[in-house]
Amino acid sequence: MPAKLSVNINKIATLRNSRGGNVPNVLQVALDCERFGADGITVHPRPDERHIRYTDVYTLSQHLTTEFNIEGNPKEAKFVELVLAVKPAQVTLVPDAGNQLTSDHGWDTLAERAYLTDMIARFKAAGIRTSIFIDPNEAMVEGAALTGTDRIELYTEAYAQQYPNDRVNALAHFIKAAEKAQEVGLGLNAGHDLSLHNLTYFASRISGLLEVSIGHALIADALYLGLENTIQLYKRALALHE
Repeated sequence: MPAKLSVNINKIATLRNSRGGNVPNVLQVALDCERFGADGITVHPRPDERHIRYTDVYTLSQHLTTEFNIEGNPKEAKFVELVLAVKPAQVTLVPDAGNQLTSDHGWDTLAERAYLTDMIARFKAAGIRTSIFIDPNEAMVEGAALTGTDRIELYTEAYAQQYPNDRVNALAHFIKAAEKAQEVGLGLNAGHDLSLHNLTYFASRISGLLEVSIGHALIADALYLGLENTIQLYKRALALHE
C-alpha cells in the first residue's frame, strides 16, 4: 500500500492570520482536504500561535474524520495539555525552539532518552500513537526505539536540498535509517520539503514508509493547480515507482 498523505494546513492559518477574520476558513479547508482524498490532517501549533491557534486544534478535533496528527515540542506545557485534551490519532514530538521559523533538526534520542520515554508513556497511556522527529541517523533510530515510541518521522530537508544534484546520495542515509527502523520495530513517517518533484523517488525507495506529512509545497502547488487536483497529484506520486 502507498504511504498515507497527511496534509499540513499551517499555511492556510498563516494566510488567515495575515488579514484577520476567518478567510480562508481553516476548518473548511481541512474538511475539503479530507473530501479531496487526504488520509489525514496535520497541524503544528507554536506558542506564539502565528499560524495554527490552539482554538483551531480543538475545533478541528471535533469535526475531522481522518487521522489527526498534532506536531509540537512537549517541553511546552501548554502543548502537552492540548494533546492530552484532544487525544489525536498521533502526536509527533518535534524539538522546536519557540522562535523557530520552521523545524530544522530532529531529537537527539540518546541524550534525551529519559525525557522522551516519560513523555511518550504519558501520551500512550492516553491512547495516542507517538512519533519522534529525527534526522536520518541510525544511532538516533536506535535511541528512539529505546523510548517506547510507536514511530519515527524522518526529517527530509537534507534529501530535498540534495535531490536536484545527486538524488542517489541524497537518499542514502534515509534508506539506512529506514532499514534500521524496520530492524528495531518502529513505524516510519517522513516530512519536510517533500514535493511533487522529489516525492515519488523517495517514497518508492524507502522501505516501510507509512505516512508523509506535507504542507508548504502542497499548499503552494494548490495556488496554481487547485486544492483537489493537487491532493490527487500527491497521492498519485506516492503510488508511482520511479
